[in-house]
Amino acid sequence: MKPQSRRYRYGTAWAGLLLLTSTLLAEAAGSRLWGSGGVTNVNGAAGGGITTWAVLNGYASTDEASVNLATATARVDDFDLQTVSVGFNWANRLAVTVAHNRLKVKPLAADIRQQTLGLKLRLAGEALYDRFGQYSIGLQYTHNADFGIPALLGARDNHGVDIYFAASKVFLAAIADRNVIVNATARATRANQLGLLGFGSTHDNRYELVGEFGVGLFLDRRWLVGAEYRQKPDKLDTVAEDDWKTLYLVYVPTRELALTLAYVDLGQVAGFDNQNGYFLSLQTGF
Repeated sequence: MKPQSRRYRYGTAWAGLLLLTSTLLAEAAGSRLWGSGGVTNVNGAAGGGITTWAVLNGYASTDEASVNLATATARVDDFDLQTVSVGFNWANRLAVTVAHNRLKVKPLAADIRQQTLGLKLRLAGEALYDRFGQYSIGLQYTHNADFGIPALLGARDNHGVDIYFAASKVFLAAIADRNVIVNATARATRANQLGLLGFGSTHDNRYELVGEFGVGLFLDRRWLVGAEYRQKPDKLDTVAEDDWKTLYLVYVPTRELALTLAYVDLGQVAGFDNQNGYFLSLQTGF
């Protein structure tokens, strides 16, 4: 069997498992309001597709726990990114997430794999009910398992740690009696393209402070539309790294299931210009 066939079977198997799990669950663990945990981003954390929010995965409240499973694909002109992840939320205070990324570099017929372990701690507030929203801090440790291409491009390390501070707030009945969620995150990072192109460079290995911003409008409790913007550090000398942008649509048919479709604009990636395409994810929780 060809390696590519195994990859597609791998992604299909995960999607089938998540759909089966969501069907078998009679009731999601957790009592927080519908859609209040966001969706799972490419690093496995709760947020939008490319940004991290202050909210924690799932619906667990102060005396509860919940687990999320997610799979996603992002396809642009010259790259395909496959992601599978799992997240655990304890008492709406601490989230632990693990994500596996596989980037297919189509012009080189090569794959780059990485794993990310994340911790997110809710410091204060609650996104829905507190006047000033919710605030969280987080750490993400990422290990790049295929360092050949990043090394050729001048990356210094195959692993790194991101540190971030996130703030999220839901404004009830803000626009035409519809709820609006806004998010801002400050991230200290050395990651090149989330770590898929390594960390730092031979000439610049310092941490850089970048921002992530998002806004979403709840059309009703099942549908959310919005936009995201994520700044990138651009540390490699050989290739440019542009900021990322998305327009997204989220459908939450039940408390156990969330589907996300987004248009993504990644700019230049590894020397390839105009990387535009789509992001599709499936998330289930219990």
